[in-house]
Amino acid sequence: MTNIPETGRTPRVQIRLVIIQILVFSLLFTLGGRLWYLQIRNGHEYADEARSNHVQRVVQPAVRGDVLDARGVPLADNETRLVVSASRTELMRIKDRGKAVLTRLAGVLDMKPQDVMDKIRLCDSQTPKPCWNGSPYQPIPVTTEATTQQALQIRERPEDFPGITAEPTAVRRYPAVGGGRAAQVLGYLSPVTDDEIQKAKNTDSPHLRSDQVGRSGIERTYDKELRGKAQVTSYEVDNLGRVMGETKSDPGIAGSTLVTSIDARVQAVAEYELAEAMKVVRNETDNITGRKYEADSGAVVVMETKTGRVVAMASQPDYDPNVWVGGISGQDYAKFTSKDSNYPLLNRAIQGQAPAGSIFKVVSASAAVRAGYGFDDKYNCSASYNMGGRSFANFESKGHGPITLGEALKFSCNTVFYALGHKEWQRDGGLEPKNPHDWFYKTAREFGLGSETHIDLPNEVSGRIPDRQWKQSFWEANKDSWCKQGKKGGTYVEQIAYESCLEGNQLKAYDSINFAIGQGDVLVTPIQMATAYAAISNGGTLYNPTVGKAVISPQGKVEEIKPQSHGKLPVDAKTISDLDKGLRMVVEPGGTAAWRFIGWPLDKIPLRAKTGTAQVYGKQTTSWLATYTDDFTIVMTISQGGTGSGASGPAVRNIYNAMYGLTMDGKETGKALLPKPQAQLPTVHPDGTIDSPEIKPYVPPSPEELAPPALAGPPPLRHD
Repeated sequence: MTNIPETGRTPRVQIRLVIIQILVFSLLFTLGGRLWYLQIRNGHEYADEARSNHVQRVVQPAVRGDVLDARGVPLADNETRLVVSASRTELMRIKDRGKAVLTRLAGVLDMKPQDVMDKIRLCDSQTPKPCWNGSPYQPIPVTTEATTQQALQIRERPEDFPGITAEPTAVRRYPAVGGGRAAQVLGYLSPVTDDEIQKAKNTDSPHLRSDQVGRSGIERTYDKELRGKAQVTSYEVDNLGRVMGETKSDPGIAGSTLVTSIDARVQAVAEYELAEAMKVVRNETDNITGRKYEADSGAVVVMETKTGRVVAMASQPDYDPNVWVGGISGQDYAKFTSKDSNYPLLNRAIQGQAPAGSIFKVVSASAAVRAGYGFDDKYNCSASYNMGGRSFANFESKGHGPITLGEALKFSCNTVFYALGHKEWQRDGGLEPKNPHDWFYKTAREFGLGSETHIDLPNEVSGRIPDRQWKQSFWEANKDSWCKQGKKGGTYVEQIAYESCLEGNQLKAYDSINFAIGQGDVLVTPIQMATAYAAISNGGTLYNPTVGKAVISPQGKVEEIKPQSHGKLPVDAKTISDLDKGLRMVVEPGGTAAWRFIGWPLDKIPLRAKTGTAQVYGKQTTSWLATYTDDFTIVMTISQGGTGSGASGPAVRNIYNAMYGLTMDGKETGKALLPKPQAQLPTVHPDGTIDSPEIKPYVPPSPEELAPPALAGPPPLRHD
């Protein structure tokens, strides 16, 4: 057997060793480079972060500023309650993720375990209310209404309740002093979200994770002023969590006080009278449908005519804003956002849209004058107006013969305005316009319709003026749907869709005819109409409606919120005076609102009004009543409530009676709530405290007090 000599490692083994050596050296080089980067280049940065791991911040939220009415009555303030909170971070560290702890806590608080667990789950797009939409790292309130005994049980047994605290805490309160809740005006609070923290990070008003922020109403608009600045104290701790010393302290600043133009007494009257008017009309039968009026929603605005300041604003249905304090329940949230409740979170004074009906006629009368028609010329008020085989009836098919524009307002004569709208459409070129003036549409926009009023409340809607530009854009957006749905000679809806498919972008004759009386595709809001009517009263200025009147710092520094305007009415002083005279005739004998203002002292307190009954396809008519005196404007609307004077008239009269201190026969009661606008701010003392007067709940007048005085002669008109 021949012996083979050993020649050393094979070439394959040698290659493997070289590869391994290269990998080892590469890893060592990478680790060395990383070590240099951490210790040399960014050493200071990471050292600072390491030290910060031994610094704990304690946040003491600032006391949120009060919201007061114009005289100093609290609309929103704070009270101390025993708040039980859960630390989600600590509970997640427990073996069963805190389920046993929360079950024991539910027993102490007399709550269902699932309700407690729902309170601390985090909100996302799939999670229903209740849930926590704030930071997961801050204590989450389980209840803001713990009793002293419940708090003691939790604090005396910390081993049974790890991550649970029970501490006295200042929480928001909406006291409804005098009975007025002003829910949609005030709004509500909820915890700040991580997205909001990031967005506000580099602003002059950053958020802390413990912050509660305004979600609607003036709580949202004036959140920055009301929130204040939390006190943040930093403590140095060792690795066992023991405090070694204080490193930094940023003193907190309490939130400022917001004084509003709301009068709590008038607010209570407005809320009661609106709700009562809707309740009453639900017992009346609609002659058109044969059913009881539904009166499903409504709104009223009381405004100072010379400043635009809002004295009262009510919306129905409403709610108690205190349900949001400490987190809203799932049952309440579902109720507020369901169709059955008709969405009480909506502020229908600024978000409710409906055709204007006859209260729009002040716009049409102004447009007619701008187009060259004389205010005192005679126009035929016939029972109906015929155009192309279609008949457009006057309300209740009544005619009054030749009348002026002022009398057309008095009788609310539709046919006068039908004819004016049609003639202007023809003068503009009909279906083939050439440089049309569009006086009616242009005047409506210059009255502020179709645009926001710039009120200092969030989520105001702009309404709609269906002019040529709107018709074109609307047609482009809906043409395909109309063409698919439309059918020549089909049902009313199918025929309209058929016509819209072919010519939906054209401004037709009946569009202008309907527009002249505030019908068709017109949509307005109560705040828009209040602003317009206030402008007629004050000589032509369109003021931005405001709820906030002044911001007062904790040190007593006052910053007043001055009235601002966004335009002027597009008519001269004579036309405004003519409109004013026409609107006075509406409350005089023969006018459509006269029967609701019998006994009103017109010589002492001049009053103007315009009734409106707007038709909405598929629904009962919407009631409108727009009124003003020298100092105040009141506009009320009730959806599916019937006629303007019929449904809204009694409520508006009662609000005026309460404000001016009058009986139904015009005598003074000596109990006027607000005969003149509140000019002075509440008294502010050197220490920043503010006087708050006491008020009594509103007592509605008795049936005997509501009885109108007897009149001789024929009964007044009761239509529109």
